[in-house]
Amino acid sequence: MTWFSVFFFFSGLCSIIYELVWLRLAMAKFGVNTALVSIVLSVFMAGLGAGSWLAGAAMRRHGDRLKLSPLRLYGCVELLIGISALLVPLELAWGGRVLERMAGAISISSATYYLLSGAWLAMTLLPWCACMGVTIPVGMFIIRRHTRTESPRSFSLLYLANVIGAVAGACLAPMLIELYGFHATLHVAALINALIFVSAFAVTFTYRWQTSHDSSPESTQAPIAETPADNFALFLLFATGLATMGAEIVWIRLYTYFIDPVIYSFALILASYLAATFIGSKVYRVWSRRRPHTDTRLLWISLAFFGLVPLITADPRIKMNNDLRVILGVAPFAGVIGFLTPMLVDRWSAGDPDRAGRAYAVNVLGCIVGPLLAGFVLLPLLGERVSMLVLVLPWFAMTVRVRGDDRQILQLATVIILIAAVTAIFFARDYEAEYPESITLRDSTATVIATGQGQDKQLLVNGVGMTSLTPITKMMAHLTLSQLRHPPRNALIICFGMGTTFRSAMSWSIPVTVVELVPSVPRLFTYYHPDGGPLLTSPRARIVIDDGRRFLDRSSEKFDAIIIDPPPPIEAAGSSLLYSRDFYRLVRDHLTPGGILQQWIFGGDDADRAAATRALMDVFPHVTVYGSLWETQGIHYLSSMQPIPQRSARDLVARMPNAALADMMEWGPAKTPEEQFNIILSQPFSPQHLLALSPATPALQDDRPINEYYRLRSSFPRVVQAAN
Repeated sequence: MTWFSVFFFFSGLCSIIYELVWLRLAMAKFGVNTALVSIVLSVFMAGLGAGSWLAGAAMRRHGDRLKLSPLRLYGCVELLIGISALLVPLELAWGGRVLERMAGAISISSATYYLLSGAWLAMTLLPWCACMGVTIPVGMFIIRRHTRTESPRSFSLLYLANVIGAVAGACLAPMLIELYGFHATLHVAALINALIFVSAFAVTFTYRWQTSHDSSPESTQAPIAETPADNFALFLLFATGLATMGAEIVWIRLYTYFIDPVIYSFALILASYLAATFIGSKVYRVWSRRRPHTDTRLLWISLAFFGLVPLITADPRIKMNNDLRVILGVAPFAGVIGFLTPMLVDRWSAGDPDRAGRAYAVNVLGCIVGPLLAGFVLLPLLGERVSMLVLVLPWFAMTVRVRGDDRQILQLATVIILIAAVTAIFFARDYEAEYPESITLRDSTATVIATGQGQDKQLLVNGVGMTSLTPITKMMAHLTLSQLRHPPRNALIICFGMGTTFRSAMSWSIPVTVVELVPSVPRLFTYYHPDGGPLLTSPRARIVIDDGRRFLDRSSEKFDAIIIDPPPPIEAAGSSLLYSRDFYRLVRDHLTPGGILQQWIFGGDDADRAAATRALMDVFPHVTVYGSLWETQGIHYLSSMQPIPQRSARDLVARMPNAALADMMEWGPAKTPEEQFNIILSQPFSPQHLLALSPATPALQDDRPINEYYRLRSSFPRVVQAAN
């Protein structure tokens, strides 16, 4: 049994690495948006469920006729999973190139692009994820054949080892990615899968396996007498999967305000959930040996309250460590789920791989539906608080099934839990309460808040401040357009924000395309700029709701200026896809001859700036860098395939139309347009100087997102230097 625990520990570790890395590789090829993330995760979970179901049925029908040792079969499945680490990146790259060629030949709408990319992702990931789903039924079949004592609880044994492996994988993956990149991290996981394969074969030579006399189908142990009716047990498994994965979407919305939208924050939520699930599963394993027939209905009912605990820990009026907020909010609910899920499968299957495969597949189906329901229905319509209540409502209904002498005790407990839940709903406050005079919009991507008055207006996405009404965003447009070798004919802006850069570019009387990921953000444009209504309806303006990179992938248009101001912080998850060398190559192909890319970088450390500078210089032969209107407020990069004219402030002003001059000077800070330009032109940066700040740092690439993965270099810089 120790061998099985070891095998499934490392199998779980590899699986979580594959899930995290494949998601990022898919985002790089097909876009960063909620729909695509949902597609990848749904396909991943669907593969697990299908593999589990089919493998369970195969073990029931053909397991006893297998000529190959079942343990060797398991090893071969792990080897197949390892091969996926080598093939999936190639398949995703092929898919990206195919869609690029199609977009270059014909016009592809956003919806069609979603459909095609989703189909390619399904064809790519489903077979390999199904292999992962195969492992538990095969493992259960081996245990059932060779040991009598653990067979009725074999699912929980493998589930326990798998979950603690996933915890280790969630912690290890960010470190490996920071040191070696995504592809090398996949290779490490593939090596581990290969070692499992070798070890499984070695074990078959080391031990003499004896088949239990009770392994025939006729002698299969029956489920425990208190097992719920089949349909209801499956309903509970579906409901736990739905509630758990749906709650994860809500947790991210609730806690981003406190922990920022960075990789390590999301890893904290994932690790807290997995670790608590492991503890709950371990408690179940101990409990099931001593008190296997104890009634657990009160534990089911307690989920109604534990599911609402995050509303309390996400109350900004409660002062506590932000990491502790996440742990206290996530762990109780996940711990109970970790106890109940393997208990249900064990009781329903009694060690039968076929029944366990079906039960696990039903649970996975709930895991697919949960994020879709929470992300696309509950959160946009109801918000975080009510969505959380809807997800836990089924557990209040558990009292309907209460029978026997303990009915009154359980109903009393339910009333107490209900009172606690109502208290959590009506007395807890989320971060939105911090902005009483505000406009709040919700969609499937984010919760967007517009608040403030005058120049102090704010834009918050999931509680994180995006930008402010500052002349810096005006200068992104005016500095770029006035530096062109010829009068500008069009411009592309990636990331709408408050719309200030869009408004400034429109003052040049040219066609302007803006690409924004969050649908609700452009709807707030007139809140920040009351005169903006006519601009939105102008025939020269085009607002596209899409991922900026994906828009370029499916477009053949070329632009004189492409202006990028990625949302802060620079460490935000997924932001590297707008700073990478791979992205700059895509931008280069969409610039007209002499066109200029304007990249704004604010914040970060020396390694971030060096990595981004090196990425730009690897793609563009001409890179000019200037400071901001304020020395501490970031830097402007102007990059082009042709030399950028070094014009004086007077020359730049002479090239601007009157409407653009008026827009540029609307908020100062200088008194004249020439003085405004001179503030920036007097702060040139040498790109070589920025590289020298961190000479060992490689160029920022899709495969090496330097800005997103920074924990090791912050704590152990010598380790990262040695790896580079």
